[in-house]
Amino acid sequence: MAHTGRPWRDFKPPPSGPVWSIIQGYGSYWTLVAAIELDVFNGLEKVGPCDKDRLAEQLGVSAFHLQHLLDALVSFGFLDQVNDRYELTETAERYLCSNGAASMAALVKVAPGPLENWTRLAQTIRTSKVAHPIEQDAAAFYGPLVQATFATQLRAASRLGLRLGWARRPRLKALDLGAGLAPWSIAILEQSPGSTAAVNELPGLIDMTGAKLEERGLTDRVEMRSGDFHDIAIETDTYDVVVLGHICRTEGAARAQKLITRAVNALAPGGALILADYFADNERKHNPFGVQMGLTMLASTTRGAMLTHGQVCGWLRKEPLEAIRLIEPIGFNQVYVAIKLDKGSMKSSGT
Repeated sequence: MAHTGRPWRDFKPPPSGPVWSIIQGYGSYWTLVAAIELDVFNGLEKVGPCDKDRLAEQLGVSAFHLQHLLDALVSFGFLDQVNDRYELTETAERYLCSNGAASMAALVKVAPGPLENWTRLAQTIRTSKVAHPIEQDAAAFYGPLVQATFATQLRAASRLGLRLGWARRPRLKALDLGAGLAPWSIAILEQSPGSTAAVNELPGLIDMTGAKLEERGLTDRVEMRSGDFHDIAIETDTYDVVVLGHICRTEGAARAQKLITRAVNALAPGGALILADYFADNERKHNPFGVQMGLTMLASTTRGAMLTHGQVCGWLRKEPLEAIRLIEPIGFNQVYVAIKLDKGSMKSSGT
C-alpha cells in the first residue's frame, strides 16, 4: 500500500495499543506492589509450586481474589502456571524475592518517589512548583531508597571495580560524596587491599551509612563526614578515586557542574572520577529509561532534571580530565570514568 503524507496518513488508523499499554501500566505497577505487600514471591519460594488454594492458605488471603493477581503476574513473566499450579520464574527469584541475589523488592514502591507528586504532575508543569519536594525531608525519603538500592548499586560498583582493576591497586584513597549506604566505597574497600575512604552523607542518613559499613567490618578504614556535599570541607589533589554515585541528576545543571568541579579538584593527578547515573540519549527519544528518570526528578525534586550524555560529557570536557569513557557494569546502570591530568600534561597540552 502506498503511504501518503508526512507522517503517513492512510485510510487505516494507527493501533490504540500504545495508549492502552500506558493506561494498563498504572494497574500493572500496583499489581506488583500488591504482590510484594502480600508476600506472594516469598510465599511461593517457601512452599514451592502450588495451586491458588495452598498459596492463599499460606498468605492468609482470599483464594478467589489471589488467583486474579497470580494470573496477572503470569502475564508479566514473573510466575509460570501449568495445570493451575503456580511457580516463580527465574526473574522473580532473582529480583522479587526478598533474599534474591539482586533483589529489587524493596525498591518497587519507593523508586517512583512520592506518589502524590505524580497525580499533580500537570500542576507542577503548569506552575514550576513541586507539591511535595523530597528535599523538604530528605532523610525520610532517601532512608528507604538507599536501603532498597544498595544491592543493585553494590553489584554495579563491584563489577566496575573488576573492570578498573581495583584489586591490583592497593591502598587507594577514596572520597564518596552523597554515599547513601556507601556501596561504591564498600566495593573499593573490599577489592583494594589497605584502601581507605572518606564517606559523606546528610546528618539524617549518615548513621545508616555507618551501620552498613560496620556490618561489612570496614569502619576502621573509613572516615565519616556528615553534611551537604556542596558545603563540606574537601582536600584538593588528594584522592585516587572520587565517587558521584546517582546524585548529579537531583541537583540541576549549575549545581551538578559545580559538584563535578569539586570532585575533580579533590582528585590527585592520575586519580579517577566515577560519575554514575541514569542518562538519556542526546535526542531524548531512544532511551526511555533515562528519559523517564528525568521526568521522575522533575516530578519530585526542587532542581532535579534529565541528564543527557552530551550534557555530561560537555561538563567533563571542561575539567582537566582525560580518557573519558562510559561503562555499563550492569543493565541500566551507566558510569562515566575519567582520569585527572597531571600538571605536566596540562601544561604541555595547553590546558
